[in-house]
Amino acid sequence: MIDHVTLHVSNIERSKAFYLAALAPLGYKMMMDYGKAVGFGATNPDLWLSEKEDAKATHIALAADSTQTVDEFHKAALAAGGKDNGAPGIRADYSPTYYAAYMHDPDGNNIEVVCEKVA
Repeated sequence: MIDHVTLHVSNIERSKAFYLAALAPLGYKMMMDYGKAVGFGATNPDLWLSEKEDAKATHIALAADSTQTVDEFHKAALAAGGKDNGAPGIRADYSPTYYAAYMHDPDGNNIEVVCEKVA
């Protein structure tokens, strides 16, 4: 079981602002702030951002409780300056109930929010 994940970012202040807005629909908030590293979570800091000069993009997927939450994430992330990498919708090549949206953060990380409870 995974306890937490860290994304490397090139500008911690810019990324804090993006993630505060983009992850609000999932109930995420900033829970710890060490200056160049911050922890986000709903109940525990399970998503960390750490400033690193040579940050490399990666992919993470976060679970949503509903398709509406996926939609709200996509809207909030766009408004926060994210770049669309896949509008909300069914990804039938994964499963007939896999509803997801994808967003590039300011460093090009591919952030996916998925709900697999679609009937």
